[in-house]
Amino acid sequence: MTQATLTPTQGIQLSEAALQHVLKLREQQGQDLCLRVGVRQGGCSGMSYLMDFEEISKITEHDEVFDYDGFKLVCDRKSLLYLYGLMLDYSNAMIGGGFQFTNPNANQTCGCGKSFGV
Repeated sequence: MTQATLTPTQGIQLSEAALQHVLKLREQQGQDLCLRVGVRQGGCSGMSYLMDFEEISKITEHDEVFDYDGFKLVCDRKSLLYLYGLMLDYSNAMIGGGFQFTNPNANQTCGCGKSFGV
């Protein structure tokens, strides 16, 4: 895992590798977007991670916003109950590469790493 860009007091951590990859993906979109992270029911272990770009204008008072040197990561408060302390990392490895979620709240994790149970 790469070094986090934020202090440990932040609710969701984003590694430097993940931040750089997200910024690259956002640049390809050609818009000033934020990254929304959340959870939903489903997946192999009961809950699945959600992650997608979103227009900054869609941020509401029910969201928590984490700032990474001007880039915003957004999470709704209900999802944050399950994601508080999450480390989002990125690897470009041929096998097992992509975004990786390290969630201290998960007591079980699917083999693919994209779903969890609490």
